[in-house]
Amino acid sequence: MSLIDLYTSVTNQIIAALEAGTPPWLCRWHSVGVDTRPCNATTGRMYRGINVLLLNLRAMSQGFTSARWLTFAQALSVGAHVRKGEHGTQIVFFKMHEYEKDSPTDADGSPDRRVVPLLRAFTVFNVEQVDGLPEHLEPTPMEPGSWEPLEAADHILVQSGALFRHGGSKAFYAPDADLIQMPPQSAFDTAGGYYATALHELTHWTGHPSRCNRPLGRRHGIDAYAFEELVAEMGSAFLTDYCGITGRLQHASYIASWLEALRNDKRLIFTASSQAQKAADFLLPQLVPVEAPATAVAV
Repeated sequence: MSLIDLYTSVTNQIIAALEAGTPPWLCRWHSVGVDTRPCNATTGRMYRGINVLLLNLRAMSQGFTSARWLTFAQALSVGAHVRKGEHGTQIVFFKMHEYEKDSPTDADGSPDRRVVPLLRAFTVFNVEQVDGLPEHLEPTPMEPGSWEPLEAADHILVQSGALFRHGGSKAFYAPDADLIQMPPQSAFDTAGGYYATALHELTHWTGHPSRCNRPLGRRHGIDAYAFEELVAEMGSAFLTDYCGITGRLQHASYIASWLEALRNDKRLIFTASSQAQKAADFLLPQLVPVEAPATAVAV
């Protein structure tokens, strides 16, 4: 698969999900108090960025209740096997690769170094598609953990150091004052609704130059505010997944502009999900990326 084909394939999946009214960054199978971010079953490492969307899409379409995945080779390495007839899910690994050109061109004679993006595709299977897993890797019903979801969300808000003010009827981040304005908690139907909104605004807060430095500016094919809202929607979903609370689409009015931009720019969702992951990483610095397996295929 060529690089262009990969961008197109992923973007088309996102477009189809948005058109169906199921944003792929919103997890549909939360259990109270459980971290539902997709992770690798054998290493425990979390999948990130665009891969969260791809794995959520697959889980929703197939009805998987587990958020744990592994490669064909990893299944074999623990004495298990993917069931005959099962189809895997393609995810991607991205990094910047530095290499030296054959001849030096710099004035001081040092090698001319170039940095190029390296995108690889590989296939994973949900643990519910695998037989013979060791007992500790077997799919198990998700049960509440010791860290209550609202406590987890509150911890993120407090530890961020962001300035919150409460009052009025609107929720927003004010860049000039560098503060987050929220309606009173009593204005929300549920505590989860309050925290989902607060985490959305907190994702906007990470864009400040002193944090993730995500300045507003028009991007090709999409309004600056529409792009920032796309980043905030995904970033806050990554946070609510961590907390085990149900996320919600905060700004459905932007869906039409997102769809138009995605149809015109097949790399847009990769850029937006990467920025969203950086925001989540800023608020959850303990996250560890999943590395590509040795069997990954370059594209």
